[in-house]
Amino acid sequence: MLLPSVMLLLALLLQPACLLYTRMVMRSAASECARTLATAASGDEEACKRFVLRRLKAVPEVSVFHVGGESDWDVSLSYAEGGQTVTVSVVGHLRPLPLMGVTARAFGKSEGTLVVLEAEVTERVRPAWFGGSYADWQKIWG
Repeated sequence: MLLPSVMLLLALLLQPACLLYTRMVMRSAASECARTLATAASGDEEACKRFVLRRLKAVPEVSVFHVGGESDWDVSLSYAEGGQTVTVSVVGHLRPLPLMGVTARAFGKSEGTLVVLEAEVTERVRPAWFGGSYADWQKIWG
């Protein structure tokens, strides 16, 4: 009687830990990408997406962490306010443990048997008083 109870308790603790680890890595990668975009030249969006994908390799390719490999990650970048505000969004999927599947799908979006994980970071990368582009400032101080 004790062994099944302990195994159930471990399963109940394992799924949230896996989910939180994956979300933490996704959010960290999105934040770093937003800061990188502040100094990136125009047209470097693909390099920034590759940077995020490289950071997301810290998530194990185990179904309770992430499903679908590198091709499953959806990274989108958008600018607002003339490039002063950057939004980085990262979306991925995981397959929850059998006992936690119902609970995980109840608290988040799901697609069939998979749970959709999203991390979105919006940062103001340049203050309002900052005039010109990053390249202009490099010329002044270079």
